[in-house]
Amino acid sequence: MSVSPSYPGIYIQEVPSSSHAIVPAPTSIAAFVGYSHPFKTPVVNQAIRLFSFADYVANFGGLFASGLIDASLPRAVYQFFLNGGSTAYVVGLAPGLVTSGGTVRFGAGGVQFTGATSSGGVTFTALEPTDVIPMTVNVTNVRNAGATFDAVITYGSRVETFRGLQLGAANASSPDKVINGVSALVTAAPTAAAYGASISKQSVSLTYNAVAAGVVTGFIPGDFVPSSGGGVFDANSSLDNVEIFNLLIVPGVTDNLIVSAALAFAERKRAFAIVDPPPQAPAVGIAAPLSIQEWMTGLGGSSGYSLPRSQNAALYFPYLNSTDPVTGRVIPMPPSGFVAGVYAATDASRGVWKAPAGLATTVLNTSGPVPSGVMNDPQQGVLNLDSVNCLRTFSGIGTVVWGARTTVANNQAFAQSMYVPVRRMTLFIEQTLLANLRWVVFEPNDEPLWAAIRSSIEAFMLSLFRQGALQGATPSQAFQVKCDATTTTPTDQLNGIVNIVVAFAPLKPAEFVIVQIAQLAGQTAT
Repeated sequence: MSVSPSYPGIYIQEVPSSSHAIVPAPTSIAAFVGYSHPFKTPVVNQAIRLFSFADYVANFGGLFASGLIDASLPRAVYQFFLNGGSTAYVVGLAPGLVTSGGTVRFGAGGVQFTGATSSGGVTFTALEPTDVIPMTVNVTNVRNAGATFDAVITYGSRVETFRGLQLGAANASSPDKVINGVSALVTAAPTAAAYGASISKQSVSLTYNAVAAGVVTGFIPGDFVPSSGGGVFDANSSLDNVEIFNLLIVPGVTDNLIVSAALAFAERKRAFAIVDPPPQAPAVGIAAPLSIQEWMTGLGGSSGYSLPRSQNAALYFPYLNSTDPVTGRVIPMPPSGFVAGVYAATDASRGVWKAPAGLATTVLNTSGPVPSGVMNDPQQGVLNLDSVNCLRTFSGIGTVVWGARTTVANNQAFAQSMYVPVRRMTLFIEQTLLANLRWVVFEPNDEPLWAAIRSSIEAFMLSLFRQGALQGATPSQAFQVKCDATTTTPTDQLNGIVNIVVAFAPLKPAEFVIVQIAQLAGQTAT
């Protein structure tokens, strides 16, 4: 506020500060994309923010088991939170089963229980896929001339019992009134618009709807990257409108089209993608299936596959064995969910500049790599040079992340992005400055503004230096910030442009530790 002096004396005026504190961007917000529960996901293709796996269950229906629909997404989210993750966005997709004649949507199977003395009956419909784990409905304790009964629903180790269900005229004890909204396994409805008068004791298995012959299951590229647009990785999608996330995971997916779209999306959002290998790929090459090296480099000839490369991505191998909470059996799970949790835990304890690898990165809730992925040091040496980050189990320590290279590590054109922590540090600085320099827009473009910009960024970079995040003994060796007449010319000023140059010396991980041992000859013991 300007001062209008009128009397001799002293006037005090408060001048607004030109300094703007820079708040560091988050570093381990994960975004997961995949098939969620086929019957319990109320909204598909919508990014929802979660802070625990309980949030995932509430919004996406939790874990499920199916041989027709890939169930990697809920398991990856589960492992992420278990291994140290704290915040995630999840986009659940509707599972499509594609046939040569069109698209068939996977539906819950319904089984009709006909009344013994009436044309009506009760139809129970499964709320879980039943192609892997069978579901059975037992009608027991039939009484009152068949008008009253109990229903026991069994699905794996889960059992639900509903007593005193009544047929006949609709009332508070009708099957739909008692079961629907309470049961996590089934819904109930009258058959032919009527329950009938009685039912007999019986036991029937609920089956999934029949699927046409020749159906293609697993991951359908069109579910992730539809040809008509509007996919999860397209501009203005729900996930694209999330202002900031740092990690992108599409668990279990190795399809070239989907992976390419995901990597391009990660680059545009300044995020880092964690990529999974094929589930059956062994560490050492054999006739079939293709080894992880053949898969990475396309050495498999006409049947080979070369992973799309990006400096914003890292691949981890192999799959890890873990107990499935649904079936209780030990099954192989994609490593991306485990590793994303390790990223988050490392960021919280050490910082984004620390490689998420080493003996401290113990992976939780796993009994170790699948047998085909167990390797020795020379075998990992070959994979390491091909940009494959390995998960290894060491005696007395457990399973750890034992690699920290991006997928372009063996490309000299991307030498500055060879290591995961270096690239993630760069993305962290970019995201931080992008979010904190909006105040510059529309300010007068001259030296006072340039000085304020330099002051803000230098304070931020100095805080990183003091945390040990940058290489160099002094701040001048660790970073440089330029914003003056040498970076912004008069022509730039006329065009409304201010140019800022930020350079920093990143810390690179000690990937190879070489110990040289020599004997000192002729020394006398003392």
